[in-house]
Amino acid sequence: MISHEAYSCEGWCLRETDLDLDVLAQSESLFALSNGHIGWRGNLDEGAPYELPGSYLNGVYELRPLPYAEAGYGYPESGQTMISVANGKLIRLLVDDEPFDVRYGQLHSHERVLDFRAGVLSRSALWSSPAGRTVRVSSTRLVSLAQRSIAAVEYQVEAVDGPVRLVIQSELVVNEPLPPGSDDPRAAAVLESPLRSEMHANDGARAELVHRTEQSGLLVAAAMDHVVDGPDSTHVLAESFDDLGRVSMTVALEPGERLRFVKFVSYGWSAVRSRQELRDQVDAAITGALQGGWEGLLAEQRSYLDDFWARADVQVEGDAEIQQAVRFALFHVLQAGARAERRAIPAKGLTGTGYGGHAFWDTETFVLPVLTYTVPAAAAYALDWRHSTLQPALDRAAQLGMKGAAFPWRTITGAECSSYWPAGTAAFHVGADIADAVVRYLNATGDTDFEQKIGLELLAQTARFWRSLGHHDAQGRFNIDGVTGPDEYSAVADNNVYTNLMAQHNLRSAAAVAKRNPDRARELGIDGEEMAAWCDAARDMRIPYDDELGIHPQAEAFTAHREWDFEGTVPAEYPLLLHFPYFDLYRKQVVKQADLVLAMHLRGEAFSAEQKAANFRYYERLTVRDSSLSACTQAVMAAEVGQLGLAYDYLAEAALMDLENLEHNTRDGVHIASLAGTWIALVAGLGGMRELDGSLSFAPRLPEGVTRLCFRVLFRGRCLQVETTEASTSYSLLEGDALQIFHFGDPVTATTTATSCPTPPPRLLPGESKRPTQPAGREPTLRSGRRRTSARKETP
Repeated sequence: MISHEAYSCEGWCLRETDLDLDVLAQSESLFALSNGHIGWRGNLDEGAPYELPGSYLNGVYELRPLPYAEAGYGYPESGQTMISVANGKLIRLLVDDEPFDVRYGQLHSHERVLDFRAGVLSRSALWSSPAGRTVRVSSTRLVSLAQRSIAAVEYQVEAVDGPVRLVIQSELVVNEPLPPGSDDPRAAAVLESPLRSEMHANDGARAELVHRTEQSGLLVAAAMDHVVDGPDSTHVLAESFDDLGRVSMTVALEPGERLRFVKFVSYGWSAVRSRQELRDQVDAAITGALQGGWEGLLAEQRSYLDDFWARADVQVEGDAEIQQAVRFALFHVLQAGARAERRAIPAKGLTGTGYGGHAFWDTETFVLPVLTYTVPAAAAYALDWRHSTLQPALDRAAQLGMKGAAFPWRTITGAECSSYWPAGTAAFHVGADIADAVVRYLNATGDTDFEQKIGLELLAQTARFWRSLGHHDAQGRFNIDGVTGPDEYSAVADNNVYTNLMAQHNLRSAAAVAKRNPDRARELGIDGEEMAAWCDAARDMRIPYDDELGIHPQAEAFTAHREWDFEGTVPAEYPLLLHFPYFDLYRKQVVKQADLVLAMHLRGEAFSAEQKAANFRYYERLTVRDSSLSACTQAVMAAEVGQLGLAYDYLAEAALMDLENLEHNTRDGVHIASLAGTWIALVAGLGGMRELDGSLSFAPRLPEGVTRLCFRVLFRGRCLQVETTEASTSYSLLEGDALQIFHFGDPVTATTTATSCPTPPPRLLPGESKRPTQPAGREPTLRSGRRRTSARKETP
């Protein structure tokens, strides 16, 4: 998209200067607004044309059966799919009885701007109807970060070249027709008309709808109200029907006259509250929004984002596209989690229905690191949601014959939403990923209340699962057999290194936190014997190593498999999952996404520098990156082993995943984990940030073309700023008491006065100066020479 001629490169917004319907599907995702509770896709105000209409409420889903040719014990029997709720974005305009439709008449100009600082989507259009009447239309759309249940639109129409008669229909529409389903397994199932009307009402300029899902039994309510500013002759009429609320405005305008109105929309849903209670809730939310008005919403939104950017902004000098991309990424990651508040953060956020609206391990491993160091309260809410789903995880473990908690591969409510699939069902590492996120949050915040109420129980129940899943062999080694690691092209393997190292960290952390909180540990039934068993398993954890090759196999016997025929695979056959049977993938050396390489990032202390370099080179030639989760991790480890040019290339791939539609499925929603990976590639990759045992360390180095990198992180109540150039790095605190950190292993005390440290030259191990190779046709695009180095001048 950003290489499209209609898209400019600007540091603080995404601007589209012309409307190209061929990329409408992607733009609907890119221009989506959300607060983690409400999600509005970036559809045109008038509704048509569209590719995928979407208005979502986090946690609202419908059940669907998961059929099997042959049933099996423990197979999940029903799944959950996120559904679209009442569309409150719709504003239909008729000019002298002709509908405003960009496909007809003449569209003289059209611009949309997603403003990362103001948190709004603005649109302006100059259009002449087929009969020759010209109007100027503008709108500003907002999903409030301050008022969780509120979204709003300011809409204006101006007569330009003659008198016009306008009819505007502002609508709430339920059960909109959806496009047909896709053969792509990453797309969501299409559920037709999933909502049944419970009541509708209208009064003045307000309309309300309440619906119930047929199978999941959720009540969903939406209300809208309007403040109209126009000529005295303006007439307003409200109507409501089962699946439609409509407020119509009619007016005659002379040239230069305008009709302006603000549409306030509120949403609510519940599995337990009554219809009247839910109706009262959305009415109250509307009343509260009306009190502050449109200007109040704008001011609250700007204030919220000013605070966010003050502690989260990342500045990149030398590459304007990456600068724009990282702010785009941070804005969408914030939108996905800001007000989710004990709900999941789906893989696509609330920007589309890709993956059915499910949350995966992506949340804990990629998204929560960003939130932990920028908006820690949002990270805490996400982990609180996992804690709220503990009972189904306990039930699932018991069904599998295990102790503790087995968290699902994909879910909305905590129940497993994936039908049996070896690459998902056996991916038990999700429990250790959750534990890792808990430990990271505790180390970054020192939140003892969270540790006692939520953290310890999550750590303990996941540790219990590993202790029961694994076993000691005759040599005294602790083995974890029959699991799937992050790489979905390898399934049901023994001693996956990533899984074992993450489980080891889980076990040790559970014992340490239990020891710190003896009273709470007793409440959870944790005694000294159990803690000792966790520590024994961690100490004896088997980590396979191939002495002949001098590398760690991804899992036991992985390096004995035949390598995939990369030379015989043509570009059109990627991603492999769409063109080859999993059976063939499972028995070959081919890696969908970083697995062993991810282990080196998250558990780097378990590997020597020599092992990291050798492992990275070996797995580069096997990794095809058929997952958007891979590039950011490869960027981090490329930077650590000294391959800065390659790190830069992978950084750009993660950053431009949606802006360039690299996976060809941005139409289904943006890739929240890859967007988070942009921050990870910059901060953990080029910035070299690591956290171990409650201490932060940095080893920043910049590739050729990036002249300055500056980022901020929150840690232990401090806001630390790291600013690096090729020659040196300065550390300073924007707030908080002195903090000891490490710069290339040397201790540094960060204070409010900047401390500058020289950057040592990169040291490549013998034989590592040559750039690693990738599978034929899967090399990352070279960033050098393709970047934009200057941005369009912006208005402050």
